[in-house]
Amino acid sequence: MNAISPSHRVVIIGAGFGGLEAARRLGHQAVDVTVIDRSNHHVFQPLLYQVAGAALDISQIAWPIRHVLHRFKNVTTLMAEVNGVDAAGKTVQLTDGTRIPYDSLVIATGSTHAYFGHDEWAQFAPGLKTLGDALSIRQHLLTVFEQAEREPDPVKRQQLQTFVVIGAGATGVELACTIAELAREEMPGDFRRLDTRKARVIVVEAASRVLANFPESLASYVQQTMEQLGVSVLLNCPVTECHADGVVCKDRRIEAGAVFWAAGVRASPAALWLNAPADKAGRVKVQRDLTVPAQPDVFVIGDTALVEQENGKPVPGLAPAAKQQGRYVAEVIKARLRKRPAPGPFHYRNYGNLSTVGKSTAVVDFGRVKLRGRLAWVIWALAHIYFLIGVRNRLLVALNWLWLYMKGERAARIIISRKS
Repeated sequence: MNAISPSHRVVIIGAGFGGLEAARRLGHQAVDVTVIDRSNHHVFQPLLYQVAGAALDISQIAWPIRHVLHRFKNVTTLMAEVNGVDAAGKTVQLTDGTRIPYDSLVIATGSTHAYFGHDEWAQFAPGLKTLGDALSIRQHLLTVFEQAEREPDPVKRQQLQTFVVIGAGATGVELACTIAELAREEMPGDFRRLDTRKARVIVVEAASRVLANFPESLASYVQQTMEQLGVSVLLNCPVTECHADGVVCKDRRIEAGAVFWAAGVRASPAALWLNAPADKAGRVKVQRDLTVPAQPDVFVIGDTALVEQENGKPVPGLAPAAKQQGRYVAEVIKARLRKRPAPGPFHYRNYGNLSTVGKSTAVVDFGRVKLRGRLAWVIWALAHIYFLIGVRNRLLVALNWLWLYMKGERAARIIISRKS
């Protein structure tokens, strides 16, 4: 077996699912790996909505990157922010002016919220991409109920108890349902003046149905289940205005105590760093080996990349896809340095699409096999627990879900003020 040169430097920007998988696969190899992330933690994004809805604590879905990678002695972790890449000089530039040299570069910087040309809406309708977002939403959500408890005017009290979620994709559906369950099933009795069961949760969607990436039969079931939970769904209703106290869609104004954004994402600025071709969402158009055209030493993966499958459709921006890409890139780098034939073009294996609708119902699309209801929720729960890092976190999340299912109590309903 040919040894890999120990002088080869691999820099990985981003410690999400794809970046972390690439780092692990290159661990214990004779290469120097540097992982750069602006946060010190890896977060399990599919469960962020449960932190926002006070069902889980942040420690149950996030882990220090250093700890995750500590057993790999050839991997160095840096908490820093990148603001550019010098492809000609093969260096990554940090915001403090430091330059990190590389021989192979993996960009896995993910995506952020897209407000479709209305970035000013961000201050009124926060999205859900980071732990900070989840905590901010939870804080705002719980604070609104506290304000409603003190509001003597019944009209204003009802406005405060109205929550608008913009977007009916998986994130929007899950967030809306967890808010509805929190208000209608778990908080009644906590307040003396306020009846939280009167809370209104409204999902506003520009398209003609919810969960556009699921089969229509499952999407219809999801909408029916949402409505049974007390969530109102407004379809074909694009938002034209967004304010601190509500939204306007189809010339209809909806007064609200809180507005949350789940309608769209855009990729990180990697395409600008590399001067590479990109789509409208900013995703870098990579080749079938996940490299940037004319830059064979630069790989882009995850939500930052536009990867076309054999059927011409893009690889979905899901955690399993990012992990597969991270694993593939690591194999390409090892093959190149061992002077072996590179693996064939990247092939995405679709293991199914899952989405939960409340604490005991879900939908699962395995292609030919489609499931809905409680069995689908069990599969969804097992899949998410499996992907969590560490036995302790898996056990804690499983116990939390069991307690929530049996008792209907959320232990994370804590509001933290600056004076706390």
